[in-house]
Amino acid sequence: MTFGGNMKKNLIEELRWRGMLHDLMPHTEEQLQKEMTTGYIGFDPTASSLHIGNLVQIMLLKHLQLAGHKPIALVGGATGMIGDPSGKSAERQMLSEETLQKNIDGVRKQLANFLDFDCGENSAELLNNYDWFKDFNLLQFLREVGKHITVNYMMAKDSVKNRLESGISFTEFSYQLFQGYDFYWLYKNKNCKLQMGGSDQWGNMTTGSELIRRKDSGEAYVVTSHLITKSDGTKFGKSEQGNVWLDPKMTSPYKFYQFWLNVDDKDLPKLLRFFTLFSKEEIENWEKEYATNPNALKKILAEDVTRRVHSEEALKEAQKASDLLFGKSTWTDFENTEEALLQEVFDALPPQCVKTFSTTDFESFATNYDLISQVMNTSKGDIRRLVKDNGISINKDKVTHTQGDAKPEYKFLKDKYLLLQKGKKEYFVVIIEN
Repeated sequence: MTFGGNMKKNLIEELRWRGMLHDLMPHTEEQLQKEMTTGYIGFDPTASSLHIGNLVQIMLLKHLQLAGHKPIALVGGATGMIGDPSGKSAERQMLSEETLQKNIDGVRKQLANFLDFDCGENSAELLNNYDWFKDFNLLQFLREVGKHITVNYMMAKDSVKNRLESGISFTEFSYQLFQGYDFYWLYKNKNCKLQMGGSDQWGNMTTGSELIRRKDSGEAYVVTSHLITKSDGTKFGKSEQGNVWLDPKMTSPYKFYQFWLNVDDKDLPKLLRFFTLFSKEEIENWEKEYATNPNALKKILAEDVTRRVHSEEALKEAQKASDLLFGKSTWTDFENTEEALLQEVFDALPPQCVKTFSTTDFESFATNYDLISQVMNTSKGDIRRLVKDNGISINKDKVTHTQGDAKPEYKFLKDKYLLLQKGKKEYFVVIIEN
């Protein structure tokens, strides 16, 4: 496949080997091999930031552009006012225009970080469907769109059928017509012949290609990706705190980086293929090299995704914070770290490893052994044995037997934290409240 004299990747082959391809309409591959094709994906502005669940769709657009085609990222300023029923068991809360605009601005800014908007004929574009719906009145919509799609056709969609028992409003029922018209508008005005999205969007997307066929006798195509799930079948993209967002104010680069470091070993093959741009050979070679060291693969994954979503500088800060606990850090390293970031590091510890004492409580400990025993919930006898084997540290300094019998007297990190360590990987934090 050549466009403009340059050999380009075959998009469908690329998605197949990565395991991303779920389904495609007949003759889609032929269309992509024939000419540079404009394709789009819609993004729902229900929040002011995209999250890593959206990252699969962003990667689809990235692969489309790398294959020499033209990507359009469509922000649903109009359809966001309605709500897509796909995969939803209940009616979604309507958002105000002010909230929607704020969300659109946030999503628009994030999408601009991934796609090349200045690379010639296949430069990416960012559009908002509110621009063509704002002056489109109801009578026009019924005449130009509604008359071409039957109720029987709409009722057959899974996104509708799955909601019939619990109830679906006409607003959400009509969503597929609006999304279908998006495809038609882009086909007519941007020569867009391809729509991509998650497999749960197949029904809405094919409504668009059907509208193009019925209104203009045109041909348009659909490609869907697999929905990303964890090895246990549950939804991917959430941490204990909820969604993992791309906005650093909503999920810090440190927490973002830690999320990828802590994914399940079984999910690594899929995640490396879905979320990185590494080649088949690179990934397969790493999988062989690190077959018995999945943490090394997780580090490759975490570094690559964090760097592209945030920046090289943000990645280095996240790594520096990670090294505070699990690298060769010193008391000075902790003291020189901003308290907000330090708090994030401590927040990642299990709840039972964080103890809060008042100044009076702390001063009541007769010896360090008393303090350590209570913080670690371990007998003083076991603590003494660990001290003998150099297995206990306070503020990164090893505790000796003499110190163990002494009264606790320390210079606190940031005047409020005391860091205890048992063995190589167990950390405990004491927070002093005045």
